[in-house]
Amino acid sequence: MSEPRLAVQRRQDRRAVPGIERVPAIRRVMLTGATGLVGRALMECCVGLGDVRLTAVARRRVELPRGARMEFFVAEPAHWGETIAALRPHVVVCALGTTWQKAGKDEEAFRAVDERLVLDVARAAKEAGARQFIALSSVGASMGSKSVYLRVKGEVEQKLMKLHFDRLDILRPGLLRGNRQDDPRMGEQLARVIAPVTDCFLHGGMRRYRSIPASRVAEAILGLTTERANGRFVHEYDAMQRAIRRFADWHEATSLSRGER
Repeated sequence: MSEPRLAVQRRQDRRAVPGIERVPAIRRVMLTGATGLVGRALMECCVGLGDVRLTAVARRRVELPRGARMEFFVAEPAHWGETIAALRPHVVVCALGTTWQKAGKDEEAFRAVDERLVLDVARAAKEAGARQFIALSSVGASMGSKSVYLRVKGEVEQKLMKLHFDRLDILRPGLLRGNRQDDPRMGEQLARVIAPVTDCFLHGGMRRYRSIPASRVAEAILGLTTERANGRFVHEYDAMQRAIRRFADWHEATSLSRGER
């Protein structure tokens, strides 16, 4: 069974046309996966942003970034849907995920987080009326992969598409760089040290496997929240770089409109 092709991100005409929606002046963004590397980076990235109202829900509380003005809800996953329904966010960001090692190399335990919990959040977001769903996947995700990790990621991507959000964005980063808390992953630590060197040798179709700092992924996510086009989009390394530039342009424009320097 072949996988549906995802639309390619292109610069959109800003005139009022079918499939193009107005971006709210204040975007209500709900984050799940706040305790992870990308989730924490997103909370830090939102500090000082006047046009983003960020809320997060997690199993446990984490220390918020200095200067953060956001709501953080602690609840068991079974009750996350109630929180999402009450807040009615415009955008839901799902940065949930575990690793094959942390799941004890048990497929059922791995699927409990990376498949069932992700899909539960997505369904709750859809029922709450969220226009956009942004999901963190992985480079190489494919239903036909021999790797359980990548195969589950690919299966989840296809199931997310069947929920028919107005806009679905799937991010497929390579190795994520950043400081993980309470999760040393010694192999990844070594890979992060040498990644800036190995990235230089990844060209053409291999560019998608380049590493990327979690902080840059967070900027890409925020850039995508400003997109007005409806559809289903996949973002690998180069597409995420474009989203990062969009965030920078948007942030500069909104800062100027508020008279900031």
